Amino acid sequence: MNAAVTPPRDKRAERMALLLQLERRVRGEADLSGLGFLLVNDSRQLFDYQEALLWQAGGAGVSHCSGLSQVEANAPFVLWLGRLCEHWQTQPWAGETRVLSSADAPAQERSQWPEYLAAQLLWLPLRRRDGQWLGALLFSCQRAPGTAELALLQLLQDASAHAWAGLQGSRRKPLLQRLCHRPRKAVLAIVAALLVLALLPVRQSVLAPGEIVAREPAVLRAPLQAVVERILVQPNQAIRQGEPLVQLDRRELDSRLESARQTLTAAEAQLRQARQQALFDERAKAQLAELQTRRDQARADVDYLEGNLERSLMLAPRDGVAIFDDPSDWIGRPVSLGERIMQVADPHDARLEVQLPVADAIALAPGAQVRLFLNSQPGSPLLATLQRHGYRATPGSDGTMAYRLQAAFSEDDARLRVGLKGTAKLYGERTLLFNYLLRRPLAAARVYLGW
Repeated sequence: MNAAVTPPRDKRAERMALLLQLERRVRGEADLSGLGFLLVNDSRQLFDYQEALLWQAGGAGVSHCSGLSQVEANAPFVLWLGRLCEHWQTQPWAGETRVLSSADAPAQERSQWPEYLAAQLLWLPLRRRDGQWLGALLFSCQRAPGTAELALLQLLQDASAHAWAGLQGSRRKPLLQRLCHRPRKAVLAIVAALLVLALLPVRQSVLAPGEIVAREPAVLRAPLQAVVERILVQPNQAIRQGEPLVQLDRRELDSRLESARQTLTAAEAQLRQARQQALFDERAKAQLAELQTRRDQARADVDYLEGNLERSLMLAPRDGVAIFDDPSDWIGRPVSLGERIMQVADPHDARLEVQLPVADAIALAPGAQVRLFLNSQPGSPLLATLQRHGYRATPGSDGTMAYRLQAAFSEDDARLRVGLKGTAKLYGERTLLFNYLLRRPLAAARVYLGW
């Protein structure tokens, strides 16, 4: 009986099937956010790129990036690429598919190209049928796409522009139709009600991630330059004052101490011999001061190395819990003098630390009210009072720029434990509802118009 022969796979047919499936998903997206996420992530099925980005025209900037759920609008890379896209939009070839390089960037922006992008950047403009700009799909890659790949990407480009234009039109048209069919008095009543609501005073508030941290931790720093041999405790383990925590490698110190002790023994022997000869030899008597200095220096070296050997075993400075990362990350790791290895803190003597994103920053004065909704118990918030506000933004754990705020809890609570995380709600001054709702649009307009 003859075995069945599997027909050879047609790669062109497979790519076309992937394109049709991707185009169907593009046209089925319900909003622009989902459409952008789909374009920068799932388009890899058609073309192997290093990074994909979606730029929106009209000042919106880079809105989507492959591998990220949210793009930080104030990041240096996002601002830099936004300036390049606005520049390319004005070029005569802007409406065509084009492979760009650093030579196509303005002279003052070329130095940053190798830091942010690959050698080549594929430009796929997205426009309406009437020529109005929607944005552009960008692929950072090391090689230019082939003829077949470019043809598939151009088909995806047309489908994406059509779906984008349809989503924008479907979002505006029903509202215009409703306004046109409403009576004039009803429209005036709605406008008057909105004006009254806009003048209502409300209290500003903002949400930001918060974490309970130790208020006054004892920092355990390396007393000398050495290699960590063992971590004698586990993270969050309860410890007592004087309990061994870290053992540094002492083999080099033992060798140096043995050598220093031998040097001390030799110096003492020479000094004794010179003292005996000094009774009869004036020349030996003149060497006594120098030999005694050598003996004292050798003894000081021995005392110093013995002290370092004692410090190689690091002890707990107070009662509490050990706060540090995975012990396996420290074993065999060289540490410099003064480098922090761990913290020892009272788990119930805690304060609140909040990372307030730059885009959500509002005016907050010391003493402002703060509520912490723990992830484990979101229904019963903890009350705190703002104590300190960072004067400048720093990168957070997720890469976004944020201000560091510290708050003290208003009362003792059994739930206060170092390491718990949640969402902090900060309350600012009172303002009009109009200002509260349009705070971000007004801030963007101020930057754009230069108020």
